[in-house]
Amino acid sequence: MGMRRPWLGVYGGRISYGTIEASLTRFLEEAVARHRDRPVMTFGGRRVTYGELLEQSERFAAALAGIGVGKGDRVALMLPNSFEYVISFFAAARLGAIVVQLNPLYTGRELEHILSDSGAKTIVVHEGGYPRLCEVREGLPLERAIVVGESGELEGSDLSFGDLLRSGAGSVPEAPVDPDEDVAVLQYTGGTTGISKGAMLTHRSLLVNIEANISLAMENPRDLDGGKTVAVAPFFHIFGNVVILLTSIHYGMNLLLVPRFQVDEMMQLIKRERPVMLGGVATIFTALHNYPEMEKYGLGEVLLYISGGASVPAELLRSFRRRTGRPIWEGYGLSEAGTVTINTYLRGPVPGSVGVPMPTLDVKVVDPETGEREMPPGEPGELLVKGPQVMKGYWNMPGETEKALRDGWFYTGDIARMDEEGYLYIVDRKKDMINVSGYKVYPREVEEVLYAHPEVVEAVVVGSPDPYRGEVVKAFVVRKEGGALTEEDLVEYCRGELAPYKVPKAVEFREELPKSAVGKLLRRVLAQEERARGAR
Repeated sequence: MGMRRPWLGVYGGRISYGTIEASLTRFLEEAVARHRDRPVMTFGGRRVTYGELLEQSERFAAALAGIGVGKGDRVALMLPNSFEYVISFFAAARLGAIVVQLNPLYTGRELEHILSDSGAKTIVVHEGGYPRLCEVREGLPLERAIVVGESGELEGSDLSFGDLLRSGAGSVPEAPVDPDEDVAVLQYTGGTTGISKGAMLTHRSLLVNIEANISLAMENPRDLDGGKTVAVAPFFHIFGNVVILLTSIHYGMNLLLVPRFQVDEMMQLIKRERPVMLGGVATIFTALHNYPEMEKYGLGEVLLYISGGASVPAELLRSFRRRTGRPIWEGYGLSEAGTVTINTYLRGPVPGSVGVPMPTLDVKVVDPETGEREMPPGEPGELLVKGPQVMKGYWNMPGETEKALRDGWFYTGDIARMDEEGYLYIVDRKKDMINVSGYKVYPREVEEVLYAHPEVVEAVVVGSPDPYRGEVVKAFVVRKEGGALTEEDLVEYCRGELAPYKVPKAVEFREELPKSAVGKLLRRVLAQEERARGAR
């Protein structure tokens, strides 16, 4: 078992971090004690200080308590990045309630499933999503909606956020919370494996790796102190919640709230505000990189770029660094375990690798069949994770929990390989593997080759049903505007880079590819389309 933690050699004893052993309420109070008069959030000319955030979240907690919300109750938040999201998040934590994270773009079916599964009786919803909620709420446990914005007529016992906040008198005492045991958030998985499951994350599992995260990416994390963060990664997503919202508060930063990503506005924001940190998904970095004359907007002054949610193509990482002088630090995380790995300044970004495991974690790579035999360095297998930030289990799903958590190890369903030094490379999702005549093809490997072609902007690879081989490789590609790239050109190009069975048998060009609300390219949507086509 001597190979178990080779990444400790990369740290070389230089990573010092204190794990934050506190409830979310204590965490906020400590940040306020240090930074009371600094701005914590800014949007549209309005700013809120740390002291005001604490006061408003206490008042909103008192208002929620007044309408019957207490410890263990689920409070759903269906909001973009906004003042109201952050106030509601900390108000729920103060009461010992559990935040149910909802994407504001969810459709009726997705809403119904999560609200029914979580048993949430209260939801804080943006006016834009309120009509959608009203369409599906019948028969749900939901008792009241608290609506943010000018919603006009409200149904039944629904309330306006502004009115309720004003009605909150004083402060309620913090509910007794055990950070190790008490669930703070139900983080629903993307549903890529069928039904979306609620990962139960405790107060500690959210806070434990905040300092480790930044101390791996920067030699002097205190350089961020008091700076501005571009808060474009959605707070309802685990990456946006931990790496952006909570980390920024810990360092006394000012969150520049971006409710919706639009590249023109983002470039102007960076130019005007001179932020020190920006975290986002690959598609955001693609958009910034491809922006006309991107060098003129001050991107080189951002101290820390962190990417999560999906891998950034190696070619983009290289080009972005060349043009801005700044690396993008890639990490890897999960709804069920927060940040698992990150590239570190100790070694510099390793293209293709998601970095080394967090100091708070243990990881291993095992054979996918039995899930028990540890794989030698360089050999792909299923990635297992163990440590304090791993979820307690799936809400109301003992069977699924038993499958995913064994002897404290979380079976991620991701195929990875670890090199001799402990750097991890995510090869693919276990279930995304394409089986060509018995040969396993990992879509990610083919996508990296496609992205290296100068005329490819975005690419997704899926398995296409084939009567002879079982499956063949098919690529969906967005070309550079005005490019003349043909299917034949691209297939020929791949032949020079890949084994014959990995070369796409077909290329379909599209104007755009399906993406999730956080900008992640949705391979499953294209895979389903392809399967449906094959079944006809």
